[in-house]
Amino acid sequence: MIMKVYENEEYREDIKAVAGLQLPWEMFENSSILISGASGLVGSYLIDVIMRKNANNGMNCTIYALGRNKKNAKERFGYCWDDSHFRFISHDINTPLQIDGVIQIGYVLHLASNTHPVAYATDPIGTVTTNIIGTDNMLKFAEEHKASKFVFASSNEIYGENRGDVEFFNEQYCGYIDSNTMRAGYPESKRCGEALCQAYIKQTGLDVVIPRLTRSYGPTMLLSDTKAISQFIRRGVMGEDIVLKSTGTQYYSYTYVADAVAGLLTVLLCGEKGEAYNIADVPGDIMLKDLAAIIADYVGTEVVFELPDDVEKAGYSTASKARLNGSKLKKLGWKMRYSIEFGLQRTIDILREIQK
Repeated sequence: MIMKVYENEEYREDIKAVAGLQLPWEMFENSSILISGASGLVGSYLIDVIMRKNANNGMNCTIYALGRNKKNAKERFGYCWDDSHFRFISHDINTPLQIDGVIQIGYVLHLASNTHPVAYATDPIGTVTTNIIGTDNMLKFAEEHKASKFVFASSNEIYGENRGDVEFFNEQYCGYIDSNTMRAGYPESKRCGEALCQAYIKQTGLDVVIPRLTRSYGPTMLLSDTKAISQFIRRGVMGEDIVLKSTGTQYYSYTYVADAVAGLLTVLLCGEKGEAYNIADVPGDIMLKDLAAIIADYVGTEVVFELPDDVEKAGYSTASKARLNGSKLKKLGWKMRYSIEFGLQRTIDILREIQK
């Protein structure tokens, strides 16, 4: 029988570390959290953290986990499926949301989104609508149910291509996006989602914060994820050569999921209304070819080059350098604990053990 990720000792250590951060956790006490994208990389990790706080600290915070696949969710959250603090709701967020018996909600987190190249290429409509129509539905639910705070998980992709004038993107940077392409659907709809959040702030007074996640990875990644780093990790776990489908000179920021969730929680609990915050730091920055080499060296294989197929290529980002400036978030007390090398090794070790 395959071990569940939450049964792995290293994973549990990571969850414990995030749950032990010096944050105003009392804001969650006797409250509730609605999370879209609950079974995803970030959402599932966040739920594990909250459930640990409930179990160990009596936080009494109810989680409403939104997702489209009940079977997969039950498999992922089997340990807490019957817990009174956990409730899964099968729902497509592109349709209006109502939850029986819920009049007021504490916090609403919109984490659902297509986040990898093949999804962008094969479901471009769903990519756009989830980030705009889905966001509107979640914002409307939050406003109608008097949520204390709303979180819109945005992306490093909103910055577009580096104009060559900066080394790091701060929250005010705006690079080039060719909006008349299919691939533009993801970054443009994330930009529109952020603008929609600002509209709700102005028109309804809703308290909204915007964490901008960079390329995130970790043991909660979906095996179907087609991002380069996810494919590299999957091949590393299987002991295969790492396939690089470019020259690998793209220079990006990456964040291990524990750091990403720690950043998300910091923005939620400490961030200022209407503000966006980059979740990134220099220890997570690396060129793609060097990232591939770290994994290959760790698992004892080679890096090989291969041309992408048309579907993959259509979903690829054209940005050659996208390093994010995380100083604004660090002023709230967040810091990166996992360097890219340590985070990759941690991810591979955990995934290897749970797939034995």
